[in-house]
Amino acid sequence: MRSFLALTTIKRFLIGGFTGLIFVSSSVYAAEERILEEVVTTAQRRAENIQEVPISVASLAGEEFDNLFDGGEDIRALATRVPSLYAESSNGRLAPRFYVRGLGNQDFDLAASQPVSVIFDEVVQENVILKSFPLFDVERVEVLRGPQGTLFGRNTPAGIVKFDTRKPTQDMDGYLSTSYAPGDPWTFSLQGAQGGPLSDTLSARVSLLVQSRSDWIDNNVPSASDFNSLGGKDAMGGFGDVAYRAQLLYQPNDQWSVLANLHGRNYDGTASIFRANVIGPGSDGFNSNYDRDSVTYDEGGNNPQEANATGGSIKVDVELNDRTTLTSITAHEVVKNRSLGDIDGGFGADFFGDPALVGPCPPGGTGACIPFNSQTQDGLNNLDQFTQEVRIAQQTTDSTFWQGGFYYFTSEFAVQTVPFFIPNKPLVSHENDAWALFAHVSHDFSDTFTLTGGVRYTDDEKEARVFGAPVPQSPVSVSDEEISWDLSGLFTLNDQVNLYGRLASGFRAPTIQARDVAFFGVPSTAKSETIQSIEAGFKSTLAGNRLRLNGAIFHYTIDDQQLSAIGGGGNFVRLVNAEEGTGVGIELDAEFIVNENLSLRGGFSTVDTELDDQVLVIPPCGSGLCTVLDPLDTDGNAIVDGNSFANAPEYILTFAADYARPWGPEGEFFFFTDWAFQGETQFVLYESAESLSDDSFEAGFKAGYRNLQHNWEVALYGRNITDEENVKGIIDFNNLTGFDNEPRVVGISFRKSWSQ
Repeated sequence: MRSFLALTTIKRFLIGGFTGLIFVSSSVYAAEERILEEVVTTAQRRAENIQEVPISVASLAGEEFDNLFDGGEDIRALATRVPSLYAESSNGRLAPRFYVRGLGNQDFDLAASQPVSVIFDEVVQENVILKSFPLFDVERVEVLRGPQGTLFGRNTPAGIVKFDTRKPTQDMDGYLSTSYAPGDPWTFSLQGAQGGPLSDTLSARVSLLVQSRSDWIDNNVPSASDFNSLGGKDAMGGFGDVAYRAQLLYQPNDQWSVLANLHGRNYDGTASIFRANVIGPGSDGFNSNYDRDSVTYDEGGNNPQEANATGGSIKVDVELNDRTTLTSITAHEVVKNRSLGDIDGGFGADFFGDPALVGPCPPGGTGACIPFNSQTQDGLNNLDQFTQEVRIAQQTTDSTFWQGGFYYFTSEFAVQTVPFFIPNKPLVSHENDAWALFAHVSHDFSDTFTLTGGVRYTDDEKEARVFGAPVPQSPVSVSDEEISWDLSGLFTLNDQVNLYGRLASGFRAPTIQARDVAFFGVPSTAKSETIQSIEAGFKSTLAGNRLRLNGAIFHYTIDDQQLSAIGGGGNFVRLVNAEEGTGVGIELDAEFIVNENLSLRGGFSTVDTELDDQVLVIPPCGSGLCTVLDPLDTDGNAIVDGNSFANAPEYILTFAADYARPWGPEGEFFFFTDWAFQGETQFVLYESAESLSDDSFEAGFKAGYRNLQHNWEVALYGRNITDEENVKGIIDFNNLTGFDNEPRVVGISFRKSWSQ
């Protein structure tokens, strides 16, 4: 177990230095006209000042958000850009897995549940493929940290990543933004939107995104092993992604508002690039086998991946009177995808016997290079998700606000896995039905104290049926009902500082995992996990409204924590429940207007997580190639009691600076840079010398000219500008296979906006 006290000592030094710099800077510069703008959040399902909400919330909007995606990155670009938020994927751009405060799920199966919920325009995106919808024409991103089980439902024990897109208005406006990065690979991105009135009562907005990258990774498999004719230059690594959104807003009078949303996506690209024997042995990080620009695949069709998705929603708001609003949100999502990969990440296998047909071994290591070939294909067959929410909200008096409602969720889909050496193609169908009742109330007891509380009852049922498995399977079903609640208090210390405390519970519904049926196994299940969380924090606006400084300290306990035991020598994917898990940490968000030209933004978080289960064991890496640090039981399984959670960075540190200097009567030159640092991160549940990443970072920049009178800008940009080669995950069942981060991208961008 890591020493939390030692870590926090270091972090106090870092935070103290950063905060001290801010306050020193504030004393150097005299009061300026430029001040911080109010940040609006809908964390409590209504528009509020983020400084007056008793929840730990971080928000990204405007240029800082847009700059993250100039280089064609997907939703995972948000990882480590917000304190306590992490994201990764072993399934490429289509299956992001989010973690908040160290809590998430590294299970790569397409039916896996996650304790972090992703919500687009008030509609939950439950399946991992739905969570990957591209980000464009976004008004605001909010990260709600900690359990959110009252207003947003089950499967939110860690938190929520919430996206709100720009909506139609009666104002004619739009924009066009494009970027291009030459080289190998080249990357192109185009997005735009147009909105405005169609009549006095009808408004529309249409948004479009086009992204593409050229294939740039060579397949250098030797011709003697290239049985599938996969070798060649620029064989993989590229993608093409087209997405759209069309919205209509009908407002016949002051009482009625109807918003219709239709969106879709077509993606064709490359799955994750796995690289054989690039980790260790005996240490973390890439070894001399690693080459970002090439692989040696003899299977997997050069890792193709595709997805098609369509969806829509209708939101109706009815003002019943001056204080009461009735809201209905009806939504439907449909998606299918396919992904094929060379999972062992290399060519040949030991059982071929001919050394010329065996891929690279670990440098200086002993044992197998690739014990057996591994090619796997996954597909999500026609996922169909329907949700319905009806809620009523009332500002009963000037001091009391309440809301309550009903929520219904249902989804059906099938996952088909084609494993590497099994002739059958098992199909597993999944059905999930859930409904909930919820209520939430907030009351101002005085001008300085507000108490908020909520409760939610949820009933959740799942069933899985297996077809075509090598071993006959009976249907498997799980169900549970749970009451979640939260209670928080907000105390106004003065005009600049608010203090808050929050108690909250949440739960993740029971889960079925049927991936092992492809390997002569049977489905596994996990019962519901529940979480109890306590946090205290402050929210302050200082230095004449030029410094926003928010912080929180938290502790949570998870009972029956759902875990996925992945890999090991048997290549298992099994659900287990740990008796208990705990997390304790701190968060800090800061934004500072130094002067008329310079603004700074930074954040920091650290979390210490621990599994508490004296009998829980996990199969460690296969092939004997990794250095297991945990004690082993008599069967060779790792005893993981006391270990940290998987993919829980030791710390996250972010920093961004935005500088602009007027040039001529119409415009300005600007420079923006952002840096994100990630602490040591363990990739799996057991501890080994090879299954973690040491401290790492990535940085970006954007510099150019902005014409303020005619609303256009041209710039040079870069992502991963130092070309860091960071390990993002491992595959441990076969050999020491790893996968990496995105390459450096440097290009030019242009943006034009207009309004009437």
